[in-house]
Amino acid sequence: MIDTKKEQERDELHRAIWAIADELRGSVDGWDFKNYVLGTMFYRYISENLTTYINKCEREAGNAAFDFAVMSDDDAEEAREELIGERGFFILPSELFCNVLADCQKDENLNETLETVFRHIEESAKGTDSEGQFAGLFDDFDVNSNKLGATVAKRNEKLCKLLIGVANMNLGEVKNHDIDAFGDAYEYLMTMYASNAGKSGGEFFTPADVSELLTRLGTVGKTEINKVYDPACGSGSLLLKAEKVLGKDAIRNGFYGQEINITTYNLCRINMFLHDIGYDKFHIACENTLTAPAWESDEPFELIVSNPPYSIKWEGDDNPLLINDPRFSPAGALAPKSKADMAFIMHCFSWLAGNGTAAIVCFPGILYRGGAEKKIREYLVDQRNAIDCIIQLPANLFFGTSIATCIMVMKKGKGDSKTLFIDASNEYIKVTNNNKLTPENINRIVETYATRDEISHFSRLVDLSEIAENDFNLSVSTYVEQEDKREKVDIVKLNAEIEEIVARENVLREEIRKIIGEIEG
Repeated sequence: MIDTKKEQERDELHRAIWAIADELRGSVDGWDFKNYVLGTMFYRYISENLTTYINKCEREAGNAAFDFAVMSDDDAEEAREELIGERGFFILPSELFCNVLADCQKDENLNETLETVFRHIEESAKGTDSEGQFAGLFDDFDVNSNKLGATVAKRNEKLCKLLIGVANMNLGEVKNHDIDAFGDAYEYLMTMYASNAGKSGGEFFTPADVSELLTRLGTVGKTEINKVYDPACGSGSLLLKAEKVLGKDAIRNGFYGQEINITTYNLCRINMFLHDIGYDKFHIACENTLTAPAWESDEPFELIVSNPPYSIKWEGDDNPLLINDPRFSPAGALAPKSKADMAFIMHCFSWLAGNGTAAIVCFPGILYRGGAEKKIREYLVDQRNAIDCIIQLPANLFFGTSIATCIMVMKKGKGDSKTLFIDASNEYIKVTNNNKLTPENINRIVETYATRDEISHFSRLVDLSEIAENDFNLSVSTYVEQEDKREKVDIVKLNAEIEEIVARENVLREEIRKIIGEIEG
């Protein structure tokens, strides 16, 4: 019998999220709703995480009845510095989620209470190694927003319902769940929002099936990596997929990312915590990757996975410094100012380890357009032999766009002078408004990539000389012949059928002529 516990837990969790949505509907929606729920979940998570840790230590030391939640603030203060060093933050017992929740219905200043608690959590990390991971995490949780209500009383009523709603989520202790409850709730919220947010939803969220495909492509033949990097990390879904595919302990030196949007940057850091990634294991920067890259002094990355924004504007040759940037200068050209796609590609290639793999979602135009983009392709193909594989994906995989995107897989240490082209445009199932890659679809693509097998109408290995002959066009359709699915016609049989129809028609005409003759005569 199939164990349905995981599905039941997940369904229960999703129903709880929808219940909160119903409570807040009409005042808080879309982007704001997501921020409030995720912020509250994060508050609950770190409260329970700290409490569980302290209680476990005390009980192992012989204090069986110890409970940090009922401890006095004065007594707890004695352990502040030690706990910040171990966990990266500190929360007073009175400011724990469970205690604020217990008083929320009678707290006439709930908004001020929460504002104070959030400030104290962030301040607890100041001047420590964890400061960068906690600073500004609650900036998008505006307890005084009119969107919550026109008066303090109405806002507090909404905030109280929010606390109660998140408290009712069956998150429990992670070890007792078949699902990663906090992480799953986060992903469900992001999916729910992205699917209803048009273009903006896709700016920060890569669907789980695409994330898995990218990560598995990037980790073929590997059981561990030094670190994973995403230069346009959004909410961090791609970074965390590496942890699910390889395991947390298999990523030795952590998770690295950069995100230009400060709200999304905060979401990414919250996502790391909700997936139980320690503050010392993730490193996320908020800045423009192309013009102010972070982590420049770090060792190269063994795994780079990314879904950078499609064809955004950037400084390009308006900034004379960029052509001398070691990331871009080897190609002898900069990506067009109106289309930064190739700038992200070159950035990733520059920071890729010699034994590493980069798997990047690409706008299809960069594979065949001329000008500077062609020059960059020529550099990557002809001079560096860096393009390991190009995969054509189905249309309508991403929220907010129906474009059929591609994946470019790059390596610095390829074993041959060939590029594999895979036409996966038909590898999907239709789900509501979007297409989706099934586990079978993903397995077929990854297995073909790993074995480099040539399959009729699906995959083909192409020598670099042939790519050069095609003017460095990297479109999959140039190299993989599409299957002709039109019905084959047997012309001999068809002619016989036509002759039979004509003969029958002649017989009918003769019979009609005789009938008319009899009537007239």
